[in-house]
Amino acid sequence: MSDLQRCNLESAFQPIAEPKADVLADFYKMFADPSRVKILYLLRGREICVNHIASVLDMTISAVSHQLQLLRSAGLVRYIREGKNIYYALDDCHVEDMLKLADEHLTHKE
Repeated sequence: MSDLQRCNLESAFQPIAEPKADVLADFYKMFADPSRVKILYLLRGREICVNHIASVLDMTISAVSHQLQLLRSAGLVRYIREGKNIYYALDDCHVEDMLKLADEHLTHKE
């Protein structure tokens, strides 16, 4: 942490642009719901159908579908259609990296 820049009279700090701050705030809201976080953790390294997610989390299929739709709209999960079956997975490795970093940060703080 010694490489941090400390303010002084010549400092010229610029805040994040308002539109980007809004987008980031909306994105991080996806992690503010325990059901969505549980779904994300279940999907790490797996493709799972809605029925199995609902069963494991003791949620209704409707509730899981709603949360998955929100996660899809945020770009955190994707679906794979195989015949009549639809499986959900994390959208890409960045989502898994975010979950891993959060775990590491929280463990580091213990």
